Amino acid sequence: MAENHTATVRVFGMLREFQLARGLVAETLEAVPPEGISAADLARRMGLPVDSIEGAFCNHTIYGLAHVVRPGDQVAFVPYGTPGPHRYFLGLYRAGHEER
Repeated sequence: MAENHTATVRVFGMLREFQLARGLVAETLEAVPPEGISAADLARRMGLPVDSIEGAFCNHTIYGLAHVVRPGDQVAFVPYGTPGPHRYFLGLYRAGHEER
């Protein structure tokens, strides 16, 4: 039986609208190499506007875009513009600034 080298990827907010406008879905399975791929590189490969992404939830924890996504992970890209206090409670503010 072949191994599954995919990650489930979801997009929210304006990223969702961006995908839908291109005729794509807001949730997809993406191929991921066995050694993983950075969230930024995965977003680029998907054609997402990386400069608009503030953070990546990976397996229910928020990370910056340098985080390595591995096969089997569940990832959600969240754009800048998430409303006020939610950004702090979810850790988006920190994630969006940790690699700058």
